[in-house]
Amino acid sequence: MLLGFKPVDPCTRIFLLATTPMWRLLCAALAAVGIGSVSGADTGIVPSTYTAAGAFPTSAYASYYNSPTATSAQVQPVISDPVTHKVFPLVLTDPNDFPKNDTWDPHTFPPAASSTTLLEQAIEQIKVIAKNPAFGNNTCAQCQAGLEVAKFLALAAPEQGPNLAVAICEHFGFAPNCQQQYDWTAYGPVLTQVASYGNLGGYDGQLLCWWFLSLCPMPPTSPLNMTGYFAKPKPDPLPPPKQPSGKLLKVLHVSDLHLDPRYATGAEANCTDNLCCRKNVNITDSPQTVLFPAPRFGAYLCDTPYSLLLSAMEAIPPLTGTEEGGFNFSLFTGDITPHDPENQYSRAFVEYVEVVIYDVLKKYVGPAPVYATLGNHDIYDQFQSAPYSMGGALATQYNWLYEHISKMWEHEGWMSGSPIEYARTHYAAYSVKRTDGLKIISLNTNLWYNLNYFAYINATDPDTFGILRFLADELQDSEDAQERVWIIGHVLSGWDGTNTLNNPSNLFYQIVDRYSPHVIANIFWGHTHEDQFSIFYANNGTNMSAETAQTVSWIGPSLTPLTNLNSGFRVYEVDSATFDIVNAYTWVSKVNEYPSLDDQLEYGPSYFFEYSAREAYGGDIDWPEDAPLNATWWHLVTEQMENNSSLAKLFSTYQSKSSAAASECDEECLSARICYMRSGSASLAWQNCPPNYGSSS
Repeated sequence: MLLGFKPVDPCTRIFLLATTPMWRLLCAALAAVGIGSVSGADTGIVPSTYTAAGAFPTSAYASYYNSPTATSAQVQPVISDPVTHKVFPLVLTDPNDFPKNDTWDPHTFPPAASSTTLLEQAIEQIKVIAKNPAFGNNTCAQCQAGLEVAKFLALAAPEQGPNLAVAICEHFGFAPNCQQQYDWTAYGPVLTQVASYGNLGGYDGQLLCWWFLSLCPMPPTSPLNMTGYFAKPKPDPLPPPKQPSGKLLKVLHVSDLHLDPRYATGAEANCTDNLCCRKNVNITDSPQTVLFPAPRFGAYLCDTPYSLLLSAMEAIPPLTGTEEGGFNFSLFTGDITPHDPENQYSRAFVEYVEVVIYDVLKKYVGPAPVYATLGNHDIYDQFQSAPYSMGGALATQYNWLYEHISKMWEHEGWMSGSPIEYARTHYAAYSVKRTDGLKIISLNTNLWYNLNYFAYINATDPDTFGILRFLADELQDSEDAQERVWIIGHVLSGWDGTNTLNNPSNLFYQIVDRYSPHVIANIFWGHTHEDQFSIFYANNGTNMSAETAQTVSWIGPSLTPLTNLNSGFRVYEVDSATFDIVNAYTWVSKVNEYPSLDDQLEYGPSYFFEYSAREAYGGDIDWPEDAPLNATWWHLVTEQMENNSSLAKLFSTYQSKSSAAASECDEECLSARICYMRSGSASLAWQNCPPNYGSSS
């Protein structure tokens, strides 16, 4: 049975409404004499506010490169990698002098092709072009023909691939910083590999020309042949559902931390180009003078400074009632590094942030395991993962990451044995069965991300990487064992369709359909930085109703404020037998208040209780008090939103984590977002929903 909240006390109300230090100090004085304290409900979760200390918690690290007590400079702790046993140098993250180009890591090129291969490729591509109905006197044909030229250069002289990419980008004005994006220290080698291996006269080329250049129409989702794909047909009738125990687990969901150790307090926070709050960026109208100095704790167009990360970590235990016992376990749905330009990235930088983030999570939300997944910003080159089917050195060019991150998870004590070995050799994906009976399957969903150039090689195949075959086999094993499963990943499969390629998301939807609702209990994503959800229905969503709703995916709010969002995190109450979610609670911090926290050490950011999902959305739904917030409930919520625009507007407010900088959502926008809520795959979103309303920023 769901346990309720106790009333909010006067002190909490002051914190919720306070916008000035005077009110915060008044509340602190009241608390000191016993006025305004709040007794926690039985769950330990109360709708209260926690204000972190203004001074940086110097005990968090053993040593620092600079003074951790300064109010203007971001801390620079000395970080040692427990896997490689190396100490990361200050120059890697020094806000005043970090490396702008990575020239020490290897940048792999494909091998030059033989004359025989060149001939075979020429013949094959001519055949494909001749059969392609899009080829003709139009921009799409021009784009694909240009890609054909790039292909033959990549095959014959791969070292010239980056030079071609930069020259073409500059000639046509495809980007304002072509050298930074496409030379040999950035995406040039990756694009050369894709040009060498892709079917550029066919589907692959059309998909590239549509997504990146808008010169082709969107190619249709490839038809699926599911005959024989599943080892067994879906049980009919389904096995009886597990009975709830009434015992609730407490699970933390954090996402998109995006630590920026190069964050420079006082730098331009409203810059013209990414990434703001850095010494090397400015605003075009005022290149010499900072107009909006970056606050010490963060800003809307910047990633997470150390000070905000540690403030959030300090706030989580007292706000969630886990100071003593901790969480039963936690989910981290990816993205640890900042949104740096590619030319400022390196392997060492990724490894540095990995070590920091996983160490912080272990210290502050443990001791129970944190089940993590790989984000699109957790790899160098950013967003990229090459399929093993490429063969040779190209197939293993990112194995350094999978090996390092899996060893970090093992070092933190979160997993060991076969899950670690599988993650090390299979794109950081894994399956782990907990002692309480829940299986957690973590997928590297960067493999279907639309900015992963390698995903455009053989793009008609919905599972070039083989990761969805792994998922289906694991789910079959769980069905046979009558297990419940949670799936976690970073890049979401649906919502507005702008993040995932259609073909793999379509296959994923069919797999979810096959193993829901009796096996898959919940799905968890990150990536958008916003608070969202998507519902999966039977029969590929041909009939979207409460009766056909099967599974829901929870898209977790980000800790980073980027872009124009507040900082937040979420906690789930979960039945210990069914692993259904009984309620979800979200806390946020108002980023627009951070400038007032500078130049003092008395207090830091406040995280306050934003909403309970059951209470916010379920008021007009006839739903048992102890029933879970499953896909049926969420579909009923969308029906209420259709009938009550104020409820849909409330969702849009929470989508931005109640940000003061969020954009307005009119009636057309609200209707589109309800459509996104019912789109578990990108292909359904493109098929059913109006575009351009996915984000609140």
